[in-house]
Amino acid sequence: MSAIYTWLGFLLWISFATQDKTPDVTVTCVVSGECVLPCSFQPGSQETIEWFKQDEVIYKFERSSDDDDDDDDNSEEHFKLEQLAGRASVFPHLISRGNATLILRRSALKDRGTYRCQVRTSTGEHNAKVIVKVEAPIRGLFLELSRLSGYEEMKCIVRDVFPAPRVTWTTEPPTFESLRPVTRMLADKMGLYTVDSRLKTLEGRPDLIYICKVTTLYGSQAWTASLREREIKGTQGRDLNIPCSAPTYLSSPSLHWSFSNGEDSSHILSYDSHSGHSVSTPPWDSHVELDGFRVPFGDGSLRLMDPRHSEHTGSYTCVFSMAHSTHTERNAVTIDGPAGQRGKSAGGPSHWWILGLVIALMVLALAGTLAYMKLKGRNLKSRSDPEETTELHLVKDTAADSGLTDSSPLTAGGTNGQSAVQSGAQLT
Repeated sequence: MSAIYTWLGFLLWISFATQDKTPDVTVTCVVSGECVLPCSFQPGSQETIEWFKQDEVIYKFERSSDDDDDDDDNSEEHFKLEQLAGRASVFPHLISRGNATLILRRSALKDRGTYRCQVRTSTGEHNAKVIVKVEAPIRGLFLELSRLSGYEEMKCIVRDVFPAPRVTWTTEPPTFESLRPVTRMLADKMGLYTVDSRLKTLEGRPDLIYICKVTTLYGSQAWTASLREREIKGTQGRDLNIPCSAPTYLSSPSLHWSFSNGEDSSHILSYDSHSGHSVSTPPWDSHVELDGFRVPFGDGSLRLMDPRHSEHTGSYTCVFSMAHSTHTERNAVTIDGPAGQRGKSAGGPSHWWILGLVIALMVLALAGTLAYMKLKGRNLKSRSDPEETTELHLVKDTAADSGLTDSSPLTAGGTNGQSAVQSGAQLT
């Protein structure tokens, strides 16, 4: 029995020792916002409230009279630190109810630390500890494709955040190639960070989704942005499907489509994931169609009906969005004019006529070469024939003369001989 009494006495001692012990409270405040440091105590009278930061008094509140606990004129406030003057206060009308909560307005990074609330009343003393963290949350995540470095790279940028966040990159579908982003963090004079993370795109993988995820150090926020870009060609007057698919990390997002031709931008349509309805904007309502049943499954593809070269060539952007997450797809769409349409209706791509023209020119060139060579052969033959013909005629003429005058020389010779003989006879 003595052991039981000893054990019960020990439990009662612990209970009395901890009944006025308040657990430490941790609060996270936002830069430039209000910070609430809670402190509750057992109500009494003649309250004196002191707030400490790292054991240094920063704020004091005390009543000079207990005639009227709700009369603010009977109280005094003292600021021990000028940096809190005009920014810190309690609610005097709540003190009599046991509430000494301190309100810290326009909180800044310098307000981080451990605070202690000490309240002295006619009934005793109360202490409470509050750990204050201050952060500048992510307000937005900016992701774009850049070519300014001489190659394609994704840029993921976050501005005015604290503490410095963690940046990770992934792709969808996943790739076995290692991703090697370069992340830079720069703090301004207020201590807020600007984060610039860049990732070189993978060659030969034009259809990848690049995903940038930024997580705060306290783990209270995680923002995700992803991007995919592609080029699409269409034909005037022929319906065109412009794809847009949400990555797997998005669940039941809303969808927005917009268009830009380099000068003006316009809203095409919006899809509300809660109602399941889409609303298009004139004059797009007569040219676009969205399958609302497929959007919850991540397919937000847009059907462009009866496109025109002058009106519908440009950049089509779809954005899937939900809290702290966005996915963007930019489609550079080129609608061929009527000439391009005729080229396709002729039975194939328009560049085939170039190949046909080259073949025709080659055939003509070959035919011309053959004709030239044949003509040249004839000319050479015609140049050699007159000489042969002349020589042949000369031979024929000589032969003819010889045949016709075979006796003539003899006759002539005989006559001449006879004449000579006669002449000789006469001389004789």
